Amino acid sequence: MKKSTLGIIVVVAIVVIWAISGYNGLVTMDENVSTAWSNVETQYQRRADLIPNLVSTVKGYAGHEKETLQGVIEARSKATSIKVDADNLTPEKLAEYQKAQGDVTSALGKLLAITENYPDLKANQNFLELQAQLEGTENRINVARMEFNKTAKELNTAIRRFPKNLLASLFGIDKRAYFEAAEGAEQAPKVEF
Repeated sequence: MKKSTLGIIVVVAIVVIWAISGYNGLVTMDENVSTAWSNVETQYQRRADLIPNLVSTVKGYAGHEKETLQGVIEARSKATSIKVDADNLTPEKLAEYQKAQGDVTSALGKLLAITENYPDLKANQNFLELQAQLEGTENRINVARMEFNKTAKELNTAIRRFPKNLLASLFGIDKRAYFEAAEGAEQAPKVEF
């Protein structure tokens, strides 16, 4: 009787230790995804903070390009108004957030395209510095998005594998959405001279 009781205690202890270890691993992965999401938001916020300075600089040289300038301001406003909580990151909310940020990218592209018509603006040191910061920020956004997708993949893989899928469902740890290419990104842009 003592051997069977001791055997049961050992088995229960092993299961408990596995469950604690597995749960802690899932929590760590979940927090890594939340941290990576915060880094994505930080880089988008950095870009949003640069936009007013860029618009002001361009406005001084190209004031009659009001439609383009207004488009950038409106896209920035819409993008900064969309808040997505890392713990409630559904594919739909991520797509909405990504579309708003894509609209900012598109508006900025139009803004930078009109600067080609203003040689004085292209030579302005303030504009050149802002443009370089914006390019650097776009690169940081890309890196942050890739890191987010990587951490989300690690979590998603872990919660789909047996036996951690049991722990994930027991503790409500859900699959995370990924950043995906924007619609139409599979086609190369047209370049006309």
